[in-house]
Parts: sequence; structure tokens; C-alpha cells
Amino acid sequence: MAKDDIKRYSRADIEAMKARGEVRATPADAPEVELDQDFWERARIVQTRPRRKSSVHLRLDPDILQFYRSAGRGHLTRMADVLKAYAEAQTDPKHRQ
Repeated sequence: MAKDDIKRYSRADIEAMKARGEVRATPADAPEVELDQDFWERARIVQTRPRRKSSVHLRLDPDILQFYRSAGRGHLTRMADVLKAYAEAQTDPKHRQ
């Protein structure tokens, strides 16, 4: 775990994030526990890094590239999203062609 994966928040910070919908709510079947101030002073949220992506060289027809570029920044991400959706559909037996 890299040092920059650890972020410290106070109880007030976490309650504010919950109010803004930035963190998941506690499941209804979770047990009620009382946590003392010492717990909150030492508590931290650990965020994992996303998987690294592979760099590839891809040859595309000019009109396809222009289509994605015409929507602005993020055209490579949009292309990757379309390819991912297609791959997921192919692995789901209900959507196989």
C-alpha cells in the first residue's frame, strides 16, 4: 500500500461526505457499535489504485477516429468504453449473437 493511498478524515468529515452522498451508507443489517474518539482519530479510508491499462497501437479508419474526436476530449476513453461494453456483452450468454 503506497503512502498516498491513505487519507485521513475526522468523524465530522465522514458525516459531511455521507450527507453529500460521497460514501456508501451503512447496510441496514450492520450491527450498531459505539466508537470512541480514539477510534476516529486513528481511522483512515484506504483507496486502492485502479488497474493499470495496457498501451496498444491501433489502426482505425479515419471516419471512425473523427467520429470519436468530434465529441471532444476523452475520445480514447469513449472508445475503450465501447470496446469494454462489447466484450462484456459477448461474455454474457443472454446477449451473445
